Amino acid sequence: MNHPDDDNEFFDRLEAEIAADFSPGPGGEVVDFSKARSARAESANPTTRPDADASPDSEPTESTPADADRSDDSGDGESDDASVVMVDGPAPSGPGLMDRLRAGQRREVIPAWATSKPEFVNAIGWLGGYAWHTTAFHAVRLPWYSARLAFQAPAGLAKFVGGTLRWVADTEGEPLRQVAARRENVEEYLKLSRQRDHRVKLRGILMLLGLIVGPVLAIVLFVLAPTWLEVLVLALLTAGFGFLGAPSDKPVISRAVVTTEVERLTSGIVERALGALGIAEINKALAKGGEGIRFPAPITRDGPGWRADVDLPYGVTVPDILDRREKLASGLRRPLGCVWPEPVTDEHAGRMMLWVGDRPLNKVPKPAWPLARTGAASLFRPLPFGTDQRGRNVDITLMYDNVLIGAMPGMGKTFSLRTALLASALDVLAELLVWELKGTGDLDPLKRVAADYGSGADDETAAATLDCIRYVYKDLERRAKVISSLPKDKCPENKVTPELAANRSLGLHPLVLAIDECQELFSHEKYGKEAGTLCTGIIKRGRALGVILLLATQRPDKDSLPTAISANVGTRFCLRVMGQLENDMILGTSLYKSGIRATSFTRSDKGIGYLVGAADEPQIVRGYYMDNEEADAICERARKARADAGTLRGIAAGQTPERREVADPLLEDILAVVPADEAKPWNDVTVDRLAELRPEKYGAWGEMAPADKARQLTTALKPYGVATGQVARRINGKTVNRTGFERAHIVTAIAERDRNRDAG
Repeated sequence: MNHPDDDNEFFDRLEAEIAADFSPGPGGEVVDFSKARSARAESANPTTRPDADASPDSEPTESTPADADRSDDSGDGESDDASVVMVDGPAPSGPGLMDRLRAGQRREVIPAWATSKPEFVNAIGWLGGYAWHTTAFHAVRLPWYSARLAFQAPAGLAKFVGGTLRWVADTEGEPLRQVAARRENVEEYLKLSRQRDHRVKLRGILMLLGLIVGPVLAIVLFVLAPTWLEVLVLALLTAGFGFLGAPSDKPVISRAVVTTEVERLTSGIVERALGALGIAEINKALAKGGEGIRFPAPITRDGPGWRADVDLPYGVTVPDILDRREKLASGLRRPLGCVWPEPVTDEHAGRMMLWVGDRPLNKVPKPAWPLARTGAASLFRPLPFGTDQRGRNVDITLMYDNVLIGAMPGMGKTFSLRTALLASALDVLAELLVWELKGTGDLDPLKRVAADYGSGADDETAAATLDCIRYVYKDLERRAKVISSLPKDKCPENKVTPELAANRSLGLHPLVLAIDECQELFSHEKYGKEAGTLCTGIIKRGRALGVILLLATQRPDKDSLPTAISANVGTRFCLRVMGQLENDMILGTSLYKSGIRATSFTRSDKGIGYLVGAADEPQIVRGYYMDNEEADAICERARKARADAGTLRGIAAGQTPERREVADPLLEDILAVVPADEAKPWNDVTVDRLAELRPEKYGAWGEMAPADKARQLTTALKPYGVATGQVARRINGKTVNRTGFERAHIVTAIAERDRNRDAG
């Protein structure tokens, strides 16, 4: 074995020989790196040199040898006298305790479900239903429970007797005494034996007293106690011995409700799931030496699920996670409908809120609509529209807003529109104009309350829809004049208020125009352009005038939905769509890139979509579902309330809709009854011809006196700019003057009207 000192001596001698044999060539120099580093550090830090000026503006006056060596070696042409620039400043101390407390988010004192009446009623209803189900379940099985207890009572009695004897004999201490005997530990054995003797003596006395007192009490009970008490005691003893005699793997009472155990969400599970996505930056963060995944808040229970706030690694955004939602669900070992990652828009792009439900959203029992059985509504207040993932109610406010609903066919678009219309029907002041251009009659229940209604996929229904839109657009002018004429103390904000809407003399009641499958109208080659222009005007101007437009479409593209409409709608609800274009046409530009993607919904997610505009942040909402029978009952209740309030209008009241007065075919009818070779017809003759053409419309005119007929037609033509005058004709050699008009003026009025519509 070599001594350590011998090894050191050997290496010292070897180093000296190498230094002696090595001689630098010309131009070469041996540099001591340790000294060079020290000199360089001293030259960079003025405080380490006694001859340096400590002021930041001072410059070194001479170079040290080490500096000279460094300048020779550098070769980059930089001056040795350049001062060092500190790139990173000192670490900030951060906000103080009071600042952190002020900026902290205060949690709600009362849970959200307790402050919401629908949620509270739903919770109470669930608790009552659970208690009733459990009671009924066990009540039905009570005879079977009694029979099993009676059958198992002898075995339970035997267990009781055997356990009592073992207790008296202190058998539980026998293993300890045997161990002491095997170890030949006499002192411990004697101590345990004396302890056993003391226990056995005391327990034996207690058992003897029980054997004496027990039978005596039994006899007294049998002789003196009433029958019901004897039966109760016997039943209790039988039940007690029966439970005692039941096998441990076969309980007497079965469970009325079998709960599903869901794995608790932990940070480790979230990291495992994120690591399975195949994103390089996440893999780097989770690798050895990486920064890991940060959780800015604890993982907490949030409704029927878990909530985890996650700060993704640098460069990873929430849309990257949404693109791999299926893989994320696989990593969490949960169904796809349970996993809902969402961006936190008021934070940085890497902050994700991950909500993992106990059950898939599309498998949760559908909650009842809060207004389905009782209650009224007001369009000025929030209306129940659906529920979020946690089962909490989500409201929308229709007044001062418009709604656009879009989805693929069969995903619940029409039923979502019907929910908003049923809520509007329960407001007795609202006037409903409902058009369903698919022709299947999904909105037929609303005919009971609608002032105007149409269903069909034909040109006639499209024309009637356009007539209704014209009526609404023209009513905007009347409403604006009424509001502008009101004193400021009655209308301080120049918009319809609940008080103004309730004043029927003003005619400012809420006006709701709903068009389902609106793409059939907007893409119509004859009516589409005018309909798009008028609807755009209604959206822009109707907000303050009490006019609400509800649109639903299954083809959200630029040809079927004018961009001016989609850009100005305030509330949007998008169910499942196939691509980014459709997603952004409904929800808004760039929302797909922000992670709000209705393309992530599956075919089984019917009625589930993103709601934008109803709250500060986009929400995942599951719409309420009412079948036709429930919708009929709601509309019947709404009709009765409207009849009591005297607000039934239009077809619901058996009246001709007002749109027929706005979209008057008078000019076309005149051309139909006046031949082209009759340049100047008389008014009274024309009225007679009109009465024959459309007796349901002009029949009353035909019954007037000739002079009244002339005046009636003159009045009817005045809004179109067609003037009337004296038209002379020779009849039986005499000149007869009557009121008439020029047919060419009718043709000009029609051309001018159509030109204005096309320009619009």
